[in-house]
Amino acid sequence: MPPAELSTPRGQHAPVEPCTLVIFGASGDLARRKLMPAVYNLQVDGVLPSNLAVIGTGRKPMQPAEFRSRMREGIAKYSRRPLDPSTWSAFEPRLYYHRGAITESATYTELKSTLDTIEAELGLPGNRIFYLAVPPDAFAPIAQGLQQAGLTHPPVPPRPFCRIIVEKPIGHNLDSARRINTALGQVFDESQIFRIDHYLGKETVQNLMVLRFANSIFEPVWNNKYIDHVQITVSETEGVGTRAAYYDEIGALRDMVQNHMLQLLCLVAMEPPPSLDPNVVRDARIDVLRGLRPIAGDDVRKMTVRAQYGAGNIHGKDLPSYRREPGVKPDSTTETYVALKLLVENWRWAGVPFYLRTGKAMPVRASEIAVQFKEIPQILFNAPPHAPQAPNVLAIRIQPEEGFALRVISKVPGTKAHTRPVEMNFDYDDAFTTGTPEAYERLLLDVMEGDASLFMRRDAVEASWAWITQILDGWKRDRSERLPEYPAGTWGPAEADRLIQADGRSWRPL
Repeated sequence: MPPAELSTPRGQHAPVEPCTLVIFGASGDLARRKLMPAVYNLQVDGVLPSNLAVIGTGRKPMQPAEFRSRMREGIAKYSRRPLDPSTWSAFEPRLYYHRGAITESATYTELKSTLDTIEAELGLPGNRIFYLAVPPDAFAPIAQGLQQAGLTHPPVPPRPFCRIIVEKPIGHNLDSARRINTALGQVFDESQIFRIDHYLGKETVQNLMVLRFANSIFEPVWNNKYIDHVQITVSETEGVGTRAAYYDEIGALRDMVQNHMLQLLCLVAMEPPPSLDPNVVRDARIDVLRGLRPIAGDDVRKMTVRAQYGAGNIHGKDLPSYRREPGVKPDSTTETYVALKLLVENWRWAGVPFYLRTGKAMPVRASEIAVQFKEIPQILFNAPPHAPQAPNVLAIRIQPEEGFALRVISKVPGTKAHTRPVEMNFDYDDAFTTGTPEAYERLLLDVMEGDASLFMRRDAVEASWAWITQILDGWKRDRSERLPEYPAGTWGPAEADRLIQADGRSWRPL
C-alpha cells in the first residue's frame, strides 16, 4: 500500500476488481455471524467491486433460497448496520449455494462448473477468493481439491487473481503448522495466501502504527529509557460453553497467545518500517518474534503461570468449574488462563518486561495494551512525605470500547500543591461519527485489493509456534495432575499476582 493511501478514505480508493468470493463452511456460524454481515456492510459503504458473486459451499443440503434466507437472518441479527430492504434486494441475487463434501473430488469439479456458469452469466472476469471457514485439518484437502479441479493458478498477470484465506489456528504446534503451510504452499504462491487474524483488523490495532509513527510525542520515548513495562490483557467473561470439547484440546496459550496477543506485542514493539509496503511491515513485525527470549527449561516455571477457572458467579450467572463443564475431561490439565513474562532482546527493549495475561470466566470482557512509563524522581511533587506519584500510563483499549487514554498527573484545585492522576481520554465512537467498521470488513476488502499488510506470513506463523512450542513442551514435562484454580468472576490465580509482584509491579485493574 503506498504511503499516501494511509489517510485516504476507503470510498475514494480505486475500484476493487470484480471477483467471486467462495466460502467453504458457509453453513457455519462464522459465515452467518461475521463474514456475510461484513460483505453486506461493505456493500452499504459502496466499496465492494462493481460486480461480485458470493458462493457458499457446505455439506448441508440447502436450496439457494434457504441459504439466502439464512444469510439475511444473520445480517439482520449481527450486522453493525440495520438491514436495508433496498440494499438487500440488490445484494441477495448475488448469493449462491453449492453443496459438497470437501473429501469428494466431485465437489470441486462441480464447483468449477458452477463458477464458470455464474461468472459467464454475470460477466465476471474469473478473479476468485476462496475463504476456508473450516477447521485447519481441512485446509490441505481443500487446497488439493481446488488444484486438481483446475481452480488454482500462479499469480502471473494478466491472468485473473486467485487468492485463499485461511482462519486461525494454523496448526496446534510447530510441526503441524509447518505441514499445513507446506500443503498450502504446494498449491498457492505465498503472495496468494492470506492467513487471517481478526484482531489485526480492529480499528484500534490498526491505529497502533499511526499512534506511534505519526505522533512525534511518542516515538522518542518508546524505548527502555522511558518505558518501565508493558501489559497486554485479553479477558473474557464467558466460560468454554459449547466449545468445551474443542477448547480442551487447545487451551488459552494456543487459542489466544500464539496469534492474537503475540501480534499485538509485535505492533507495540516493532521498529519503524521504512515504508508501508506489506512485506516491509511484516518484516518489522517478525523481527520482534525473532527477538523474543526463549522460555524453556526452568524459565517455564519462573515466567509462565497457567490455571483453570473454578466454580463461581459472573454477573449473576453461576458457572461450574472448568473440569465439570460438559465435554471437558474430568482430569483435564488444559489451561483456561495463562500469564507470561516476555523479554524482547534488542537495543530498544533491553530490560523492559512485557506481561501478558488472558483468561476465560473473568470479571469483564476487555482487551487492553497498557504502556507504563518510568516513575519520576522522588523530588518536587514526588518527594516524601508525599506518597509516590502514580506513573504515566498510555492505555490502548481494543475491546469492547475502542480508544486510548493517557494518564498524567495534575494539580488539584485549591491553595495546596496537592496532585492526583487524571486521564486524557480518546474514544473512537465519540470522535468519529462514521462508525467503526468490523474487523472482517477491513480484512476482506484488503484481500480483494491484494493488500497483505494485516495478514500473517508463513515465517511469522512458524516463528510464533517455535516460541510457543517450547512452553508447551515445558508444561508437558511438568506432568501436573491438577492446575491452580481461580474462582469464576475473578482476575486469575494468586500465582499470576506473584509472577508480576516478584518484579515489584502489579497488574493494572480494568
